[in-house]
Parts: sequence; C-alpha cells; structure tokens
Amino acid sequence: MADRLDVAVLGPGGVGGFLAAVLAREGSSVVVLASDHTSSAIGQGGLRLESGRFGAFDVSVRTAALLSEPIDACLVTVKATQLRDALHRVASDSIGQGLLIPLLNGLEHVDFLRSVYPPTSVVAATIRIEAVKVKPGLIRQTSPFASVEMAPSAENRDRIESIAAHLSAAGLDVRVREDELAMLWDKFALLAPMALLTTHERANVGGVRTKRRADAVALIGEVAAVAAADGVRIDPAGMLHLMDSVPETMETSMQRDQAAGRPIELDALGGALLRRAQKAGIAVPVAKRLVDDLRSRSGLVISTGP
Repeated sequence: MADRLDVAVLGPGGVGGFLAAVLAREGSSVVVLASDHTSSAIGQGGLRLESGRFGAFDVSVRTAALLSEPIDACLVTVKATQLRDALHRVASDSIGQGLLIPLLNGLEHVDFLRSVYPPTSVVAATIRIEAVKVKPGLIRQTSPFASVEMAPSAENRDRIESIAAHLSAAGLDVRVREDELAMLWDKFALLAPMALLTTHERANVGGVRTKRRADAVALIGEVAAVAAADGVRIDPAGMLHLMDSVPETMETSMQRDQAAGRPIELDALGGALLRRAQKAGIAVPVAKRLVDDLRSRSGLVISTGP
C-alpha cells in the first residue's frame, strides 16, 4: 500500500467522524468537509473518538467547506436524507484521479452518484458500525464491530486494495468483494428490517426481537424475495440468526433520528424496498404496512413506483 492515504470525509458525523479519527491516527492525511459550525468546533478542539474497541483518543484533522486538493479517496458518510444538499462540497471536477466511496444506507445511492460523477470513480461500499456524534468533534462508537466492504472494478482494484490496507491498518475489518449488488443487498437485507421495526416500535433490537418476532420473520422473507428478483440470494434463516446475534441494546440510526426529531431514511430503506418490489411484481404487505405507518408519522412522501 502507499505510505500515506490522502482522504477526504464528507460528513464527519457518527460514521464519518469515526473514520476520520481512526484513519488520522493510522497516519493518513485527512480533511473533513463540513459546515462552518462543525469545522470550527473540530478546528478548535480536534476530533475525539470514544470506543470500547479502539480506545479513547484525540486527533487533529484539517477542515474545509469544499474539496480543493488532490485526494486518493473521498468517503461519503452523510445520511441519505442529506446527500443531495451535501454534494456541493465535492464538485465533479474536484475528484481528479481519486475515488468516491459512498458508505450510505440503501440500494439506490450508487447509481445516483454515478449520474453526478464519472461512473468509474464511484466505488460501491458498505460499513457496519454503530457510532454517534455526541456533538461536533466528539464521536462515540457503541458497537463491538466496525467493518467495511468495497466492490472495485478492474480499473480501480489496485487503488481500492491500497485503501483497504489503510483501513485494515486503522483497525477495521475489511473485505474486498467481487459483486457490488450482492454486497449492497447483504447489508440492506439485515438493516432494512431492523431499521423499520425498531423505528416503528420505538425500541432497540432486543425489544423488536421479542415483541415483533412474527413481523421480523415475515419482513426478512419479503426482503429475500425481492433480492431474489434482483438476482441476489439472501438466506432468511441466516439473516434472522444475524439479527439475533447483534447486541440487544443496539439501536438503528433511523430509530435514533426519529427519537431526536430529525429526518429519517425511510425512502432510502423502506421506499427502495417497495420500489423494487413493485418493479418485480412481488407483494410485500408487512413492509408496506410499516412504511405507510412511518410515512404517516413523519409526513414524508414515499414513491413506490418506478
């Protein structure tokens, strides 16, 4: 791998702040792209991570409103609800020879980003972690796991393997995948049911595993059916086992956002599932009921058609 990774992080919230902190400690050159308020807080007090796995430490990172320097990678870590508004910080021509690596929830953001940036510069990726921004510059990781998967093309495989090596050196579990659609579905198939159920029930994962067991089983089955129509095999029993294996105190980011009165990623998760189900002609009654209820609560407009 290269001696130093030059990386920009778009959105230093829970996930982005975590990645910025561990990469800076690893020795990468990190610039975070954020609002004036967040940039000021990080510029004055630095970036602090508190984590059972990585320890508690402080690092200094540079801040900027716009990307204006050569980078090896730009990690896109904003929420799906913030994506369009955040992209002005990364102009299409500012990417240069770098790679844009989105770590968002959902299935549809990769194609959207490839319509905005050179398609070969956008590399599908996923992250599994529970991390929260306590305040600007203070990040708390609450999960025992922190793993990243990336699916490069033949043209950018060498660069992705170098980036993967830096992430691994920073302490993350990293895997390079061959099939980006299968990779995205692998995360979505677990996250979408957990997010919809925890947000609908207003309870952590342990709560929905017991109170909403029937819905969980049915919803995972619906997700697997839609994935199959998309050409991806998901094992429902395996997904249920994974849901049963995560810490019972785990909360999903959509559940936390709802509790805090922030916009929720209902369209990126529930909406995306309904749209793919509609396209495939597959009935998903449990998913539709949950999405409809959450839409009514939040006042969001969800498109279920193509």
